Amino acid sequence: MIHDPLFYALAVPAVILMGLAKGGFSGVGAVAMPLLALAISPVQAAAILLPILIVQDVVGVWAFRKTWDRRTLAIMLPGAAVGILAGYLLAARVSPVTILAVLGAISILFALHRLWLARGGRIAAPRDVPPALDAALGVGLGAASGFTSQIAHAGQPPFQMWVLPKALPPASLVGTTAIYFATINWIKVPAYWALGQFTAQNLTTAAALLPVAIASTFAGVWLVRRIDPARFYTLIYVLMMLVGGQLLWEAWSKA
Repeated sequence: MIHDPLFYALAVPAVILMGLAKGGFSGVGAVAMPLLALAISPVQAAAILLPILIVQDVVGVWAFRKTWDRRTLAIMLPGAAVGILAGYLLAARVSPVTILAVLGAISILFALHRLWLARGGRIAAPRDVPPALDAALGVGLGAASGFTSQIAHAGQPPFQMWVLPKALPPASLVGTTAIYFATINWIKVPAYWALGQFTAQNLTTAAALLPVAIASTFAGVWLVRRIDPARFYTLIYVLMMLVGGQLLWEAWSKA
């Protein structure tokens, strides 16, 4: 298990934000990876967080197991698998500095995307798109989602770009999202295994953080009904841009 106090000073709030995201504050968990990457390598950080995400996914999948869109998953999951493979090859074959830079860029773009949505930005559905072209776009965005999920557990923006314009019923959207990300988290397991990141140290560290993740998930369910999330979201995404900028600075200084 990791014993560095700096790591836990960053890991505990990171995992709390992941739990709040699963409990209803959608998107805020994406800051977890950039925070941990300030203390350890991005690949190790992602490997520690993956088992926690898999456990957290159980609640969402069970709750919405009867309300999901079959077509969305059939189109996006194959692309996501390709994206995960590309993310694995990047992590396996390039320098840690490059991974740091990619993570920093993804963090800033993710935060900007979420702030744009929070301020009324909308993803317009293209009209009269042939079904084959629409499906090809879904596969491509699925690949982008799988790639960013493999690198930074941040696959939501590409997923939302294709799914939100479909205007699925709310329960179907939540259920489809839960099953999609639960599935790609399991698809990522062999990649992290091949990278040699499921070490005893990483798994015991994840186990130590798991109670915090579970408690914060229930806290998110309780809090989301009681507070106005607007300022909270803004604070988190500004923090995410700052952390992303710090990661880019570290990558540049080490290059």
